[in-house]
Amino acid sequence: MNAARSPDAPPTPEDDRWGVPAAAGRWPTLAVLVALYAVSITPFVGSLLRGQATNVGSSVLTACASALLLGLVWRGHVWAWRFTVGLSMVAGLLVFVVGMLAATAGPAGWVVSGAGLSYLLLGTALVGTPVIRAFLDSRWSARRGRRS
Repeated sequence: MNAARSPDAPPTPEDDRWGVPAAAGRWPTLAVLVALYAVSITPFVGSLLRGQATNVGSSVLTACASALLLGLVWRGHVWAWRFTVGLSMVAGLLVFVVGMLAATAGPAGWVVSGAGLSYLLLGTALVGTPVIRAFLDSRWSARRGRRS
C-alpha cells in the first residue's frame, strides 16, 4: 500500500498526476457517492414518511437505477462517472432554480435549493477533489488493464 511508503521514496505513477496516493481517496469517494444517493432518494423517503404512496413504482425504479449507476462509478466505469457528473450538474442547476422560484411561496423552496446546491457540490467533488480523482483514476486503469 502507498500509506506504508517512506516519504523519500520515489512517487508512483498514480501519485504523479494528482500528488496524493490513490488509496487515500477510497473513503472520500464512498462518502460522495453515498451522499449523492441520499440526496437522490430523500424526496421519495420523505413522501413515504408523510404517507403519500403515489408513484411508488417509478420512485423505487429510480432509486434502483441510481444505486446501479453509482455502483458502476465505484467499480471504475468512466462512462458512468461522466454520466453521473453530468446528471448531478444539470439536476443541481434545475433543482436550485426551481427551489429559488418556490422560495417566494414558503420556506420549503429553500430546502429544495439546498438540495440543488448539494447536487452541484457533490458533482464538483467527483471532478475536482484530488484524492477522489486519484482513486477513480486507479480504478479506471485497473479496469483498462483487465480488458487488455
